[in-house]
Amino acid sequence: QVQLVESGGGLVQAGGSLRLSCVASGRTFSGYAMAWFRQAPEKEREFVATISWNSGTTYYPDSVKGRFTISRDNVKKTVYLQMNSLKPEDTGVYYCAARPDRSSVYATIPRNYDYWGQGPKVTVSS
Repeated sequence: QVQLVESGGGLVQAGGSLRLSCVASGRTFSGYAMAWFRQAPEKEREFVATISWNSGTTYYPDSVKGRFTISRDNVKKTVYLQMNSLKPEDTGVYYCAARPDRSSVYATIPRNYDYWGQGPKVTVSS
């Protein structure tokens, strides 16, 4: 069982930066692939970034590639999402997600993930 607690959301102007953090409970954090998703009002949950258990693999959709960076610290049991050059279309509730996997295969669909955080809100004003 893994519990995920996110922090770092807020209001930022377009072009600004935010860093989200997600702290996991449990003793086997290093055995999980981690990801961030986001959901805007009246839209489906959208994949944002993923990182493998040993940070060897990361993957981003074109919409955030070059602007967002996912990283993790297995000692601190924390995964981060650094968001730069934010745009109004980045607005949404951001969710941290985890799935048990020690391979380099990445997953971009919400149903592939077993555990979810509560979702801090990120608002980017124009």
